[in-house]
Amino acid sequence: MVWLKFTNVNKRREERLTVTRSGALGFPSQFYIDNSVQDYKYVVLYFDKDQMKIGVKFSSDDNEKDKISIIHSKTGNGGYIQARNFFKSYKLDPGIYVGRYEYLKETDTTIGQLLVINLKEKIQDEKKENSSPTNAAA
Repeated sequence: MVWLKFTNVNKRREERLTVTRSGALGFPSQFYIDNSVQDYKYVVLYFDKDQMKIGVKFSSDDNEKDKISIIHSKTGNGGYIQARNFFKSYKLDPGIYVGRYEYLKETDTTIGQLLVINLKEKIQDEKKENSSPTNAAA
């Protein structure tokens, strides 16, 4: 029998991309590991306005004109990019899209591999309904 020591204490095992209120895209530790984000310096973002999709392409190409630097955590437990200008450019309020997103890997013939998320508006009333006293008693 071989014992494996559990070493992931206090590490988030989140595999989804995160959109924050301030317009950052977060790469939690499990996502970071699964997609070898530590091997890259930059991200290039793409947007499909019709389908409300964000495409994320990881890169280490210093010559890429439209790159955004990845801010890696000092402990190697994830990272993020500041995408505020991306949201502003497409007139998107990141506060409406805050949350964790499942991603798909898609290959575009001209771009290459992208990690794609479908933006969904956060429903304000949903929180209020779930916390109202009448629903709590039901």
